[in-house]
Amino acid sequence: MLETTCDDMLFGRLRLLQPVNGQRVSMDTVLLSAWVKVRSGQREILEAGCASGAVSLMLAMKHRNIRVTGVDIQPELAELATINAENNGLADRVTFIAGDIRDKGLFPRGKFDIAAFNPPYSSLNAGRESPDSSRTESRLEVSCTPDDAAEFSHRVLKSRGRLFTIFTSERLDVFLSAMRNHKIIPKRIRPVYPAMNYNSGVFLSEFVKDGGEGMSLLPPLFVRDMNGNYTAEILKAYEPDGYI
Repeated sequence: MLETTCDDMLFGRLRLLQPVNGQRVSMDTVLLSAWVKVRSGQREILEAGCASGAVSLMLAMKHRNIRVTGVDIQPELAELATINAENNGLADRVTFIAGDIRDKGLFPRGKFDIAAFNPPYSSLNAGRESPDSSRTESRLEVSCTPDDAAEFSHRVLKSRGRLFTIFTSERLDVFLSAMRNHKIIPKRIRPVYPAMNYNSGVFLSEFVKDGGEGMSLLPPLFVRDMNGNYTAEILKAYEPDGYI
């Protein structure tokens, strides 16, 4: 049984059980949920690597007419996410399962309109593994490489379906190359910076399955202003209807 904490998210609008050790909600989680755009007619949403279910639940809170499926390779996290859906009154529209995205029978082909993904940022040769296996799964490419993420996305998305991701900026070239190799074509990229005069730490991206040429590089998103305060855009991401 996981040792957990119960934490308020989105200024208290969401209460989330999450493991004391292992993958926990970060600002990247909130940014990804605020980055996802649901267009008219899009109903079936997937969150891959859902952990305790934060992104799925945030999306379901924001969009009343969607159904969200979250999947995580760690059964204990999928179980915890299910409890979170029940505790927040969202179990009728949000479902969590345990599964490996490399399993080609996990979902029917072309099932989803949208996928949201926060893949592990670091390659296996980037550093030592954590003694906590759950933390290792979330941070290192033990069970999900950029190529795995790209192949999975092309398999489960409908034609012209959209993928929304957040990933480390230092590996942008690797990530985009993997996506293009599987015909997941980038359409919008927005770099995120901790503050002015810092390098970008992560980037938000939107892809289209089997899309054509043409991509927009959006203005930077700064986490803090020159006085060290969170910017208005970052605070907006924590609002119920906040987009970035």
